[in-house]
Amino acid sequence: MPDQDELDQDEILKLSREVEAAIAGAASLEELEKARVAALGKKGSVSAMLATLGRMSPEQRKVAGPRINGLKKSIAAMIEERQAVLGEQELARRLAREKVDVTLPLPPAPLARGRIHPISQVIDEITAIFSDMGFSIAEGPDIETDHYNFTALNFPEGHPAREMHDTFFFNPDEKGERRLLRTHTSPVQIRTMESQRPPIRIIIPGRTYRCDSDQTHTPMFHQVEGLVIDKSSHIGQMRWVLEEFLKAFFEVDDVSTRFRPHFFPFTEPSMEVDVQCDRSASEVRIGQGNDWMEILGCGMVHPNVLRNGGLDPDVYQGFAWGIGIDRLAMLKYGMPDLRAFFDADRRWLDHYGFRPLDIPTLFGGLGS
Repeated sequence: MPDQDELDQDEILKLSREVEAAIAGAASLEELEKARVAALGKKGSVSAMLATLGRMSPEQRKVAGPRINGLKKSIAAMIEERQAVLGEQELARRLAREKVDVTLPLPPAPLARGRIHPISQVIDEITAIFSDMGFSIAEGPDIETDHYNFTALNFPEGHPAREMHDTFFFNPDEKGERRLLRTHTSPVQIRTMESQRPPIRIIIPGRTYRCDSDQTHTPMFHQVEGLVIDKSSHIGQMRWVLEEFLKAFFEVDDVSTRFRPHFFPFTEPSMEVDVQCDRSASEVRIGQGNDWMEILGCGMVHPNVLRNGGLDPDVYQGFAWGIGIDRLAMLKYGMPDLRAFFDADRRWLDHYGFRPLDIPTLFGGLGS
């Protein structure tokens, strides 16, 4: 019958072969770590064998102790060796997976990939033009009261623009008053007259809202309005301002305009302005050809509007105009459908967008 020493030696040899096989069979660093824990961890097989030393006699410990510790060192050495091999294999796989072909061109930098939306670009272009003429930028809230959006602008009670099919109304408040999403940027004219004394020269770019949606209309769109109030303002000045703006915006040497009588509650007289253009090609060309196209509305500020703004119409007079920013962008950059402006299509923005550093300037070019 084998003695205790032979039994211990057989157990150690068997365990050594099992652990060695597990280490050799590890195909990844994760599997190797599992084999290490199974052998040398707190609850591992080698650790369990070391725990038996306390129950042995001193003579047995003298024999079994060095053998088990030798097994532990041997396994640690095997793990280290296998770890080096697996590490090299993992590095080789990673290098193959992440290799870079240095002959390929570099991908565009983030600054080159980013694009400015055409609406933002056109607003910057408009701002650059009118700032050069001495205009300031004015802003106001998107959510307005009936007073600023209609009443103060000389809209009579029962005017069609007050109806639900044109205007987005909120639910009535505790006083029964209903706020609304502004249908134009004109309320800012009243707010400016209330807070600023003439002379006033402002433009008002911003979002506006109406219940309308088709190829050339969207429920939310952008407008820019202009307002000039002084003691000697007149239609001749307004025509010069508008024609200079059109020349600068469309980057042409000359434009011809045609003023037609129209009706706006907040101006008197009121006019629509047509600009000479050529429609023979796929894109509308401004400043040439024999066609005409309506492009904006304008007029002299109605005396009632001046009074509502706290100004005396016997002392001050002024003119105002309004243009659709989205439509200007479509005309200048050949965009056929207004709805695409709001689709968030990356391909559309890559095609029509502007690089971040293409800042519009009158001397460097607006649409460069």
